[in-house]
Amino acid sequence: MGLTEIFSSIFPTAYAEEEQPVEVVEEVVEEVVEEVAEEPEEEEEEELEDPKEQIMEACEKDCAALKHHLDECNERVENGSSENCIEEFFHYMHCADECAAPKIFAATN
Repeated sequence: MGLTEIFSSIFPTAYAEEEQPVEVVEEVVEEVVEEVAEEPEEEEEEELEDPKEQIMEACEKDCAALKHHLDECNERVENGSSENCIEEFFHYMHCADECAAPKIFAATN
């Protein structure tokens, strides 16, 4: 059994299809063009704005004391303190999330 016979037993022989007459191809192309022309144009959808940013800014006022405490901590770190402000950050974000969550869910419904 030669190499050619092995390949022909694994891979079937493919034959080229007959060429269709140009008239048939032109008819199919015309049908497709007509279908495309009949489809209504899709209007561009307006991109929706995420209300979260505006709501979080509004909630910043409710958490002003915690924001001030976080800003003071950040200022100390910038001036060379070895502390980190993770606790202050989490307290501030918890306050802002508690304020914003109901408003965000109400805005999306």
